[in-house]
Amino acid sequence: MAKSVYIHIPFCKNICSYCDFCKFIYNEKWATAYLIGLKNEIKDRYMDDEIKTIYIGGGTPSILNKEELGLLFKTINIFKTSNLEEFTFECNIKDINEELLNILKENKVNRLSIGIQSFNKNKLRFMEREANFKDALEKINLCKKNGFNNINLDLMYAIPNETLKDLKKDINLFIKLKPTHISTYSLILENHTKLATKEIDYIDEELDYEMFNLIIKKLNGANHYEISNFAIPGYESKHNLVYWNNEEYYGFGLGAAGYVDDIRYENTKNLKEYLAGNYVKEREILSKKNKMDYEVMLGLRKLKGINIEEFKNKFNEDIEAVYNLAPLYKNKDLIKKNSYIYINPKKIYIMNEILIKII
Repeated sequence: MAKSVYIHIPFCKNICSYCDFCKFIYNEKWATAYLIGLKNEIKDRYMDDEIKTIYIGGGTPSILNKEELGLLFKTINIFKTSNLEEFTFECNIKDINEELLNILKENKVNRLSIGIQSFNKNKLRFMEREANFKDALEKINLCKKNGFNNINLDLMYAIPNETLKDLKKDINLFIKLKPTHISTYSLILENHTKLATKEIDYIDEELDYEMFNLIIKKLNGANHYEISNFAIPGYESKHNLVYWNNEEYYGFGLGAAGYVDDIRYENTKNLKEYLAGNYVKEREILSKKNKMDYEVMLGLRKLKGINIEEFKNKFNEDIEAVYNLAPLYKNKDLIKKNSYIYINPKKIYIMNEILIKII
């Protein structure tokens, strides 16, 4: 059965204040050692499955130099990719140039994900990031000129002191860049981040809700196919749909998560342990009920929801017999229509509360 692959590159030029991913400041010596360790992990744990999507994330994969990228893509050649549908590579806008794009094109990358987050100076200062609209426009046009027409941009909102006007201006600038996909993220104050050491409060919940609705309204020409994701029809992320469809995928690299042979696992974030070949830190062997719970939690993130027949075919169980959904239909948290169960579009914002009621 075909699977997907996520590969984590943990190196960055600087550490963003909100970032909770496994990351280090880039160092050439450690980058080479890491890429050799990554090759060893893949050779050790990949089981010759046909691969349908690949996603290289981070960190900042585009920080790697020409030789390091060569080593990375040589390792990726281990995979069986004759039926590869989508190959995403995360980029920092400042790293994009002709040389990088040529290397990516030669190695079958067909989708770019660019973490801009914002063009607002106050927001950027808070996030400890840099971005400039003129530069972004030039770089994205360069990507398109080189044949990369499938481009995702990340947008972050609900930053302290951000106003609806600030967000509206950001969204308008993002639209001007004409991406095929936009991923939106409301700020989450995570442990193990720079923000965790400061006294930062979330913005008012009502304002957060208004911002969420503003994004939906401004991006209404796109397919809002998952709670945080919008795409021109046909450009929905095939790789991310693997997660939301609760399908199996490999996670390779520091801190990467995977789901293979009914086991969900997370790799170590300790570089020394990883280079010594001790890759996996935690394993969760899933029971049938666990798998159904994941199916519900992930599947209801999609705006079209869960197909009742597909659930039955997958688990040989009736979803309405496993979960008490009647009260949720009654209070209109959930809607059942055309063989699908989905969260009421008016209640997407409180999705987590609805999921707790179900599970």
